[in-house]
Amino acid sequence: MTPSETKNLDSVAQKVEAGQRLSRQDGLSLFECGDLLKLGALADLARRRLAGERVFFINNRHINHTNVCGNRCRFCAFSAGEGEPGAYTMSLDEVVAAARQSLAGGISELHIVGGEHPSLPYEYYLDMIRALHDLDPAVHIQAFTASEISFFARRSGKTVAQVLLELKEAGLGSLPGGGAEIFSERVRRLVCNRKISGQGWLDVMRTAHETGLKSNATMLYGHIETVEERVDHLLRLRQLQDETGGFGSFIPLAFHPANTRLAHLPGSTGIEDLKMLAVSRLMLDNFVNIKAFWIMLGIKVAQISLFFGVNDIDGTVVEEKITHAAGAHTGQSVSRSELVGLIRAAGRVPVERDTLYNVIRVYDDGREGRLIVDGVAEI
Repeated sequence: MTPSETKNLDSVAQKVEAGQRLSRQDGLSLFECGDLLKLGALADLARRRLAGERVFFINNRHINHTNVCGNRCRFCAFSAGEGEPGAYTMSLDEVVAAARQSLAGGISELHIVGGEHPSLPYEYYLDMIRALHDLDPAVHIQAFTASEISFFARRSGKTVAQVLLELKEAGLGSLPGGGAEIFSERVRRLVCNRKISGQGWLDVMRTAHETGLKSNATMLYGHIETVEERVDHLLRLRQLQDETGGFGSFIPLAFHPANTRLAHLPGSTGIEDLKMLAVSRLMLDNFVNIKAFWIMLGIKVAQISLFFGVNDIDGTVVEEKITHAAGAHTGQSVSRSELVGLIRAAGRVPVERDTLYNVIRVYDDGREGRLIVDGVAEI
């Protein structure tokens, strides 16, 4: 590190240690930091202060009901046009059958996102949520990105608020954080010009929170965005969280270039992934949960990220398609016991949660097979 970088990092460290909010310039200084271990130590301090020693995971199932999408974003390898080879749309019976297969595994969440299909009627989505809710009302349904919600509103002629309330009445429990990409309009014009704007994404999430629906937040990084645009993205999320308190977690998503129209880009490195997670923890002082999405990072980097501000490594997932279409080499699922083992190996306490971060099981880090439920040890 140069003397200037050292001075800037020392200044930021003083703020972190004092529990002070970081500025835009502080965020830029963190990204410029060449001392990854010191950056990780600062993020770890912030993590311990805000989230403690527990590391969360969830037993969930992903369902991507269609890959037909009119947006055709340049960073997406998943989408297809109507009638193109490889295009698919699941019937409601197929969606329900996929969900039913996972119920025996004790899932607590169905995570559903898909393309913005130009021909599917709005009622398809309402009927999907009703059918899944009727299948097992105890399973939380987290479905549809802010971009999808905006699309439903345009398709149906309803307001975003009306769409959200109707979906909520049908059984929707919360929204995932996808579709945020990078809020910068410069970037969006170049890579996703048909998608909802960055401000539009924030407006949908604000409305969702006002209707009582929690959500997550994301950022897609490692393509053509600048460091300044990353920091501005984080600041806009922090501002909305100050207003609503409706975000459950933040998930930085590492761009995978294979099979996309940005395939000439290298994608992120492991160093960049860890730095992104650490800076997110430090800048987002009002987000309790920072998640490492192991599907994108790989299970080993996700484990290391627990020392860089992370306190959530997502879940069992089952059959994720979107990242794998872009060349991800990770598995499409991981067992509960594997997640518990890698969290324990990092010296943390594994906690199985539901979508809204209610505790399902706290696994004692002392003996295999032993867990604690509501403070009571069980075998």
